[in-house]
Amino acid sequence: MDSNPRKRKFGALIIGDEILTGKRKDKHFEKLIDLLSARGIDLNWSMYIPDDPIFIQTVLSSTMNRDDVVFSFGGIGATPDDHTRGSAAAAVGAPLELHPDAKKEIEAVFGNDAYPKRILMGVFPKGCSIIPNPYNRIPGFTLGTHHFLPGFPVMAWPMVEWLLDNE
Repeated sequence: MDSNPRKRKFGALIIGDEILTGKRKDKHFEKLIDLLSARGIDLNWSMYIPDDPIFIQTVLSSTMNRDDVVFSFGGIGATPDDHTRGSAAAAVGAPLELHPDAKKEIEAVFGNDAYPKRILMGVFPKGCSIIPNPYNRIPGFTLGTHHFLPGFPVMAWPMVEWLLDNE
């Protein structure tokens, strides 16, 4: 990953009504600053976003028109309020599809129990690449310069470190 802060700006999107209502405390903002600064990178901006698919799509449409490296936390799971995958696809005009590498990872963990619901966590915008998840093997995804990660810190933070160290 090109980490020269003069060339690229780094941003964070933290998605979830549970954060905005105070039901859950955000832990990503401070940790992302720590992970970036350990590599000589500054976090240039951050936004908290509700679980509203149109709002998410609008923000992503805007941020995807920039060259910023963006870490997006939350909204890629299997609950009804997880709209980030679909909103990201809509923002770039791509269809959603089951990513073959995500399918392999999810089936490796759950076997036949991956169907019919868990496998849906591997449905991403066409053309993306997956981000390995060392915690439970349910991947995140990268679309352009945007990295989409789970909302749970135990999963997201090792994935951010992997991105920073391997991209």
